[in-house]
Amino acid sequence: MAKIDAFFKLMHEQKASDLHLAAGSQPILRIAGDLQRVKYPPLDNDELKAMLYEIAPEIKIKQFEETGDVDFGYEIPGLARYRANFFRQRLGVAAVFREIPDKIMTAEELGLPPVMTKLAELPRGLVLVTGPTGSGKSTTLAAIVDHANRVRKDHIITIEDPIEFVHESKNCLVNHREVGTHTQSFSAALRGALREDPDIILVGELRDLETISLAIEAAMTGHLVMGTLHTISAAKTVDRVIEIFPETQQAQVRASFADAIRAVISQTMFKRIDILGRCVAFEILVATPGVRNLIRESKTYQLPSAMQTGRKFGMQTLDDAIMELLQKGWISADEAYTKCVDKAKFRPFATSAPQDFTEVGG
Repeated sequence: MAKIDAFFKLMHEQKASDLHLAAGSQPILRIAGDLQRVKYPPLDNDELKAMLYEIAPEIKIKQFEETGDVDFGYEIPGLARYRANFFRQRLGVAAVFREIPDKIMTAEELGLPPVMTKLAELPRGLVLVTGPTGSGKSTTLAAIVDHANRVRKDHIITIEDPIEFVHESKNCLVNHREVGTHTQSFSAALRGALREDPDIILVGELRDLETISLAIEAAMTGHLVMGTLHTISAAKTVDRVIEIFPETQQAQVRASFADAIRAVISQTMFKRIDILGRCVAFEILVATPGVRNLIRESKTYQLPSAMQTGRKFGMQTLDDAIMELLQKGWISADEAYTKCVDKAKFRPFATSAPQDFTEVGG
């Protein structure tokens, strides 16, 4: 057993989402969104480096020594998988580990809106799951892919950096590919995937112009493509995809994206106040013909209105989702106010001044 495994067992017992290890600091766990120090002496740089290198593949150690940053996956059978990131900081090495449960929670267990499982049954198109880091995008996508794996008879290829949730083939054949281990890049894997007879392609992160361009192309050529972006709303996601391209290409890309897109799910994480844990508010944009026209005509500012009037298609705005969580008594009024869009709508519920002073008077 690796020496660091003791911290992972503690992490699992405490139901922590993340483990922070840094030279010069005590180990720290993130539990229900808050950082909590572990009763353990501050870590010495050499001690921590030896601990980290014990579990890292040689190729990843070499990459870390050359660049100062590296990502990879680590698994303790019977416990969980971990997404690892090593980096250098002022006092030496440091690492952050995110726990990836070995059991994939179903859409029903997560309480995902019904429209999200319907997305897994689409024959083709682009489905984007967006939100800030740590908002649960990977967990949501895993549940959608798991649904497809159970109800379809198709070939699923996942392209991730690193592999997070591991899907055992059920009705589908599932092949996992890890960037840096099984392929050179997201774009190289996507190009290869088009020759590998896939029906569903999961792209862990749409990071750059080439990857986004290939994802749109794959979605338009008869594949169901799912991916994540670090954006904070459905409308901003559309803008981000278009704006990453040179201005001379944006009109063409806007038309292609409007044809390819099937849904944008934007999620925001909240701390629960009724029990220990967290919950998610989902903003859901379904690409109806009207929504696609708004995208083609560069009227993304009208998308929030389209979501409000598109409830029968499963659409909802972030504020409506937040209000539902607030009325259930799951989240605090102050956090709802901090993370909502329409501050005036939530101000009557807030009990204290907003945490973000720039929102005052908004």
